[in-house]
Amino acid sequence: MRHDHRGRNFGRPGGWQQADLPDPADVPDWFAGRLPSEWFVGAPVIEIDRDEIVVIGELPLPKPERPAGPTDSDEEAPTDELPRATKEGVISRFRESTRPARMQIAGEAQHRYGRSVAWGVTVDGERIMFTHQAVPVMTRLRQPERKVLDTLVDSGVARSRSDALAWTVKLAGKHAEAWLEELRTAMSKVDDLRSEGPKGL
Repeated sequence: MRHDHRGRNFGRPGGWQQADLPDPADVPDWFAGRLPSEWFVGAPVIEIDRDEIVVIGELPLPKPERPAGPTDSDEEAPTDELPRATKEGVISRFRESTRPARMQIAGEAQHRYGRSVAWGVTVDGERIMFTHQAVPVMTRLRQPERKVLDTLVDSGVARSRSDALAWTVKLAGKHAEAWLEELRTAMSKVDDLRSEGPKGL
């Protein structure tokens, strides 16, 4: 399940797939109260699945310095664009200065929700992940499916079958996002009906 910065829910809040895990419905609320207010601009984006909670916050940027005095040409006119090195410095400062606190918060969240926590930031529209869990997924594929993966490997698109499988999942998700969103909504309604029904079924 995934939450955006407006608190909307994407995915299943419960159901048979998450029956053995703590309910993550209040994850955004918990992080809203637990994260220091000065870390991010606005509320962070929270993305959740069975294995991981991903916290991605927008970092505040310093205002660009403007040269003193009037300018004589458009080429010398100041802009609001920060140098790349400045942005990288902001990211590095946040990552190092918040590391102990982020580790403590991640430990508390893992104890509460049974999922690890990954951290990332956005700077000027660019997303940078500090940590991200790579979860192995076991599956059995027939020869036609294996041939698809092997073609991707042989062509150099992927380094291995597992990389090829991850590539196809990303591609499918990119082109089927609207359909997947409808599916998540339908699954959420099923969970709501199940929770409203007689107990013990």
